[in-house]
Amino acid sequence: MEDLMLDIINDYGYIGIFLLITIENLFPPIPSEVILTFGGFLTTFSQMGFWEVAISATLGSVLGAIILYSIGRLLTIERIYSLIDSNIGKRLHLKKEDVGKAGKWFNEYENKAVFICRFVPIVRSLISIPAGISKMKMGLFVSLTAIGSFIWNAVLIYLGRVAGKAWHNIVDYMDFYTKIVVIIFVIISIVLGTIFVKRRFIKNKY
Repeated sequence: MEDLMLDIINDYGYIGIFLLITIENLFPPIPSEVILTFGGFLTTFSQMGFWEVAISATLGSVLGAIILYSIGRLLTIERIYSLIDSNIGKRLHLKKEDVGKAGKWFNEYENKAVFICRFVPIVRSLISIPAGISKMKMGLFVSLTAIGSFIWNAVLIYLGRVAGKAWHNIVDYMDFYTKIVVIIFVIISIVLGTIFVKRRFIKNKY
């Protein structure tokens, strides 16, 4: 996959970076670190410019985020409640109050969540869905996404530019960072899952 991405960037330049980053937002497992740091490396000897690469990547980030945001908009509260009332929802002991609490939390911190999550691997893509579900204002969503994504993209492109031929070392460091983040989220998920099971299943037995 990495070789394919590098070939696309080599062949299509800014458009290749734009398309790859757009796809990366829709499919988080695709490593944006490779795209951005390699793009930074290319600015050291090709006609590609730092700011042009950063802008191309950011436009891709915004487009991918808007697509996920739009998917979130389709997941109305009514549809979520229908899922809760379904057999699956009843078996999992899901409650409408949980949706209300989650929605209330996101509405309270949505600005910070959308901006800060742009610096967190995997989550920076997925955060667009709850933003759509909560009907966050499109203009505000796009602005925060563009600013956060531009900072993230520019930093990685700059690191790739500074590293030069050793740009792949940056990818290795970022891969380690991503693994740490994933481990943290797995631990959090296990803890929250355990709490959920105790409250919904074990507690109901007594």
